[in-house]
Amino acid sequence: MLSVLQFLRWLFQKVAAALLMVVLSLAAYGLWIFLRDNVDFDLHRHEVMRALSGERTHYREALVDVDHRLENLLESIAAEKEKVVQTEKVITKLKDLESTWDRLIGNPEQQAANATQKLRMEKMRDTAEAKVVDLQRQFTRMTWERDGLEVALGRLEAQILKVEQQRSKVMHYLLQAWEKIRWWLLGALVLYFFGPTVGKVFMYYGVAPTIMRGRPVRLTADLTHMPEVGSSHVSLDLPLRSQERLWVRERFLQASDEGLQKKTRFLLDWTIPFTCLASGLVELIEIQPNPEAGEQRVTLSNQANPHIELALITLGEGGSLILRPSFLAGAALAEGKRLRIRRRWQLFRWQAWVTLQFRYFEFVGPCRLIVAGSRGVRAERLGGVDGTKLTARRTNQDATIGFTPNLDYRPVRAETFWGYYRDMNPLFDDLFAGRGLFLCQEISTEGEAKKARKFWSGLWSSTLKVFGL
Repeated sequence: MLSVLQFLRWLFQKVAAALLMVVLSLAAYGLWIFLRDNVDFDLHRHEVMRALSGERTHYREALVDVDHRLENLLESIAAEKEKVVQTEKVITKLKDLESTWDRLIGNPEQQAANATQKLRMEKMRDTAEAKVVDLQRQFTRMTWERDGLEVALGRLEAQILKVEQQRSKVMHYLLQAWEKIRWWLLGALVLYFFGPTVGKVFMYYGVAPTIMRGRPVRLTADLTHMPEVGSSHVSLDLPLRSQERLWVRERFLQASDEGLQKKTRFLLDWTIPFTCLASGLVELIEIQPNPEAGEQRVTLSNQANPHIELALITLGEGGSLILRPSFLAGAALAEGKRLRIRRRWQLFRWQAWVTLQFRYFEFVGPCRLIVAGSRGVRAERLGGVDGTKLTARRTNQDATIGFTPNLDYRPVRAETFWGYYRDMNPLFDDLFAGRGLFLCQEISTEGEAKKARKFWSGLWSSTLKVFGL
């Protein structure tokens, strides 16, 4: 029952959207016609009525003329038929007067005259019969002409009635718009209702299997030091050692010890300004302990969303992590050191062009990173040591936060078409294989851009993904 209600709701939404699309299209095109049309509406209407009335008068006069000619033809046909009847009677009488005796002995001159008269009557009869046939043919063609005139006159009368009833300018221009763009609208509606389904079938069964057969991405052959990932919590109590500084987004700073030195850092890294702007890593708070106070502490928590949890990732010397900057809440490193971020481009891979992920950001240690995830951050460790069999694990693409660069990474098709078709799962999941770890959210979220309209949010998400954000 719930599935039926969901389907009915979906159908209602689609139909309502289709009707809105039709109405807006007609209104927009009608407005364009109105703005293009410099003729006064009432004047134009009267001129159309005058032209239609003149055409109607012409058709009516033509009908009267056709009826008059039909009457003449009927009279001519009747006269010719009467002539045929009369000649038949004369021929019959002449046949009755025929006599072999009179032709040979009695009165041969009269018999010869009767024969001549009979031939003349027969010729007259044949001529009259042929003329009847020709007149009937003309009558039939003229009947067709009259029928055509009556049909044309009926259409013209309907058009005149339509113009007479058309008192509204709005309806006038809407009807004109419908006449001009109705087939385009019907095509757009077909694409609206069936285009997404055809496109998703093609992507799932045509494009995705080809992409899966591509070579996986491995950004580093080996990693000397694995990241240390702490457990995630709604709030994170972070100790800051002397000669260490922390850059953190303002909304994540909940509490701090008195005496900490604070100032604004406008961008996390000035070498990637557009990335920082797109990821929200702007107007950060730079915190540095007082050298005389020793170790001091800050408490981090998302003040706006209680479902966001934070985890601390420690990167030692020789360690690194591929991370999406949009999940980064803050970074701590030694004073005077620069946060090292390597940009790894992957332009010549099919996977990159289909998944629109051309760039990866590798954060290099030593440093400490604070990452934020919905309902928590989970670290998945793959493979083992001492010859342990390598493993592979897939995760929802929306949930992936980062991974160690020594893992083999590739996009794989969603496990079920139905989940992808209903937008419950992206077309591709992330598959990681090898020895290393990857980070993901406990609950996958689609990001703040998804709160906007679907088209623009999709464009925004794709743009972020192109640059590895």
